[in-house]
Amino acid sequence: MSLDRPPSPIGRRRGAASPSERAGLPVRADIAIVGGGLIGLSIAWRLARAGRSVVVLERETIGAGASLAATGMLAPAAEHEPGSDPLLPLALDSLRRWPGFRDALEAESGQAIDYRPDGTLVLAVGRDEVERLRFRHDLQRRSGLDATWLPGSEVRRLEPGLRPSVTAGLHCPLDHQVDPCRVMAALAEACRRAGVVVVEHAPVTALDWSGGRVTGLRAGEDGVAAGTVILASGAWSGEGGLLPPTLTLPVRPLKGQSLALRTTARTGTLGRMVWTEQVHMAPKSDGQLIVGATVEDCGFRPGVTAGGLYALLEGARRVLPGIEEMEVEAVWSGYRPTSDDDAPIIDTLAPGLVVATGHHRNGYLLAPVTADAVAELVMGGALPEFARPFTRARFAQPEPKRASA
Repeated sequence: MSLDRPPSPIGRRRGAASPSERAGLPVRADIAIVGGGLIGLSIAWRLARAGRSVVVLERETIGAGASLAATGMLAPAAEHEPGSDPLLPLALDSLRRWPGFRDALEAESGQAIDYRPDGTLVLAVGRDEVERLRFRHDLQRRSGLDATWLPGSEVRRLEPGLRPSVTAGLHCPLDHQVDPCRVMAALAEACRRAGVVVVEHAPVTALDWSGGRVTGLRAGEDGVAAGTVILASGAWSGEGGLLPPTLTLPVRPLKGQSLALRTTARTGTLGRMVWTEQVHMAPKSDGQLIVGATVEDCGFRPGVTAGGLYALLEGARRVLPGIEEMEVEAVWSGYRPTSDDDAPIIDTLAPGLVVATGHHRNGYLLAPVTADAVAELVMGGALPEFARPFTRARFAQPEPKRASA
C-alpha cells in the first residue's frame, strides 16, 4: 500500500514518465501560465492549439495540488445543492463540451481517459436521510435536472452489492466521470505535442510590471517575458506575495483525503458513481474503486490522518460491505481551490494578467468551459457571455451609504 501518491507528475496511481524534460525557461512566450494542474494545462493546450507559444510553470509537479487527488466527477446533478443555482448553467454548458474535449484530447495525445457516462446514484439510509434526499430531489426538479427517485429495491437492482439497509436513491443518468490520472497524462502529452513548455519545481516568485501592465514573471533568478500571464495556481491563488493587496483573491485551500481500493471478481465493485451523505465512490476501468473525500478547512496542513481514513472506510462500508475484502492500494490528500462562494473566478485582474481559479469540487467538470472562456478572453479581449457572472467583481464590498445631512 502506498501511504501517499508517488511524486510523479502524472499517473499517480500508476507509474508514468514526466511530461517535460525539465526544459529551461524560455526568454519569452506569448502566454505564461502559473500552475500546472488540470485548469492550467487545459488552458495551455487550448491556446497552443490556437497557435500561441505557451510556457507553464508548476511549483511542484504536474497535478500535485488537487488534480491528481480528485475523483474525476462530471456530476452537475449530484453536485447541485441549495445556493448553487448561479453555477448550474455553466456546469451544464461545460458537461455538453466534454465529449468534444474528450475526443480531441484522446486524438491529440494518443491516450484514453476512461470517460464513463454511467450516471450517479445518490443514496439514503434511514428515514432522516430519505427526507433530506427528497429535498435534494425537489431542488433538482425545480432546476430542470434529470434525476429519478428510486425505492431501495430498485437501487439494489442497479447495484446488487449494496446493503439491504439502503432505503432509497436518486439516479442522475447524465452525470459522467473520468479518470484524473489518465486525463492529466493525456493533457501533459497533448501539451507536449502542441509545443507547450512545462517546467516543474519552478515556483513563481514575482510578476513583472511596467506602466501598470503585467509583462512577465519571475521564478527565482529566471524570468519570462509574456504578452499575457495566466494565474491558474489553484488553492495557492489566494496566497499573499504574488498579487498586490488590491488584487487579492478570495480563494483558500479545502483539504480532502481519499483512498484507492483494489476490486476483484470476489469482492465485486460498483457499476457507476455512488454518493452517500458521508462519501462518494467512483469505480475506474482499471479495477480501482476511489473513495473520497473528507472536507477539512485546515489550510495547507499536509498528510493523511487516521480519523480521515476511518471516516472514509466507515462511510463506504455502511452501504457497500464488499469493501471489507478489498486491498487498500493508496491513500492521499489534496487541496481543493475554494472561493468564497464555491464558484470559479475567471477574469482579467490587470492588463496582461488573467486568473482562472476557485473551482472547488468542480475542476474536472468545468475544465472545458474554463479553457474556452480564457482562450476567448485572451485572444478576443473580452469574456464570453457564459463566463461573465464569474468575475472577481462579484466579491466587491458595496459602498457604504452616506448619512443624510
